[in-house]
Amino acid sequence: MSFFSELALQYIDGEWKPGSGSWDIIDFNPYDETKLASVTVATAAEVDQAYRAAERAQETWAATNPYTRRTVFERTLRIIEEREDEIADAIVTELGGTRLKAAFELHLTKEFLREAVQLALRPEGRIIASPVDGKENRVYRVPVGVVGVISPFNFPFLLSMKSVAPALALGNAVVLKPHQNTPVCGGTLVAKVFEEAGLPPGLLNVVVTDIAEIGDALLTHPVPKVISFTGSDRVGQHVATVCATHFKHAVLELGGNSALIVLDDADIDYAVDAAVFSRYVHQGQVCMAANRILVDRSVEEEFTGKFVAKVRTLKTGDPADPATHIGPLINASQAEAVTSVVEQAVAAGATALVHGRAEGSLVSPSVLTGLAPDSPALQQEIFGPVALLVPFDGEDEAVRIANDTPYGLSGAVHTGDVERGVRLARRVRTGMIHINDGTVHDEPIVPFGGEKRSGLGRLNGESMVEAFTTQQWVSIQHGRSRFPF
Repeated sequence: MSFFSELALQYIDGEWKPGSGSWDIIDFNPYDETKLASVTVATAAEVDQAYRAAERAQETWAATNPYTRRTVFERTLRIIEEREDEIADAIVTELGGTRLKAAFELHLTKEFLREAVQLALRPEGRIIASPVDGKENRVYRVPVGVVGVISPFNFPFLLSMKSVAPALALGNAVVLKPHQNTPVCGGTLVAKVFEEAGLPPGLLNVVVTDIAEIGDALLTHPVPKVISFTGSDRVGQHVATVCATHFKHAVLELGGNSALIVLDDADIDYAVDAAVFSRYVHQGQVCMAANRILVDRSVEEEFTGKFVAKVRTLKTGDPADPATHIGPLINASQAEAVTSVVEQAVAAGATALVHGRAEGSLVSPSVLTGLAPDSPALQQEIFGPVALLVPFDGEDEAVRIANDTPYGLSGAVHTGDVERGVRLARRVRTGMIHINDGTVHDEPIVPFGGEKRSGLGRLNGESMVEAFTTQQWVSIQHGRSRFPF
């Protein structure tokens, strides 16, 4: 089947239908700019239909035996395994992911679905002691009801599934809005596999639309109680503000400016491999990417030489070619923005050890060094294949530089002394940090999230239960209470 011809629709209350908006979102292949699909946008009225359908379906789903609910996720997993090659092709085509990236995304998606199977059985109630004689306090874990999910373009299938599957497993219904650059992989393909797996109608709805059409309707609608958003900190700040105004809980997984720190006793060859992968995987369009590579000055020359040599071996080109390391950015405007960062840094005095060039949406890798401490490039998230090499003298300076950012998502420390690495890592204000590894990691049961402008809340494992359920206190008075009047 052709995902792009079949799934260029809205999915509301179990029905596939075109949107009723007055304009279309055009889905392009970012590598060759061929048109994949045209999707007429959903209006605010259709957002309302989606949320109302979810509200109607959720109560019955929440009352369904969790052992029954989990069979849907087992079937979803099997469908993805059976169609893995076809889905990988779609990822390569719609977002310019390389074959390696597509395999990585699908591997993690399957792992998160396996965890969703277990999540259906995870919520547990408690009985809490009371100072009142004869009082029994019960605390129940219950679904929040309806969850709104807004997913990004960089890992659309994974990052949609990452919120959608746990929310459903825990007894909620979902309305999903994918990024307009990846409406199929991030939206309607997710709905399709759940539909084929037997998820009852109304529990998952997908609206392909844009803020230009619906404004904040997805956030302000009275039905959803939780909004799970993955994207930029700028948009995330707006989502948080609107949610707070409307007494909704926001789970925000936002951008990063991660530092990979190479200490003087590191295995340099291994650190180079980790740094190259951490910076250039999926063209650098990864929130956990190592934007800044901090290197102890005593090993700077050796590290830099080997790092630059490895970067020069990376092949930029057609993402469908298995030999390609770096495919296209999501669109030409993003390519222009990344190129502009490089040119501005060089104009301000930085040295380009490797100077990447843009051709359409393709941007070859750059390596910059000699940046001034106040360089804007060091403060921002660069969503593209640009590495910034920064020398330091001693651990205290490494920590200071690593923390000199408004973000705090991921990081890494390379050292021959693991406990030294742990001590340094605990001084870095970041939600996640890895010793002798890369910065790009996600595991189904480990809390995932950031500090500062990198987000609010955590996902994965027990954090999913916290995010997508709430608590209800039910007390029972055995015998008669005495009232003062």
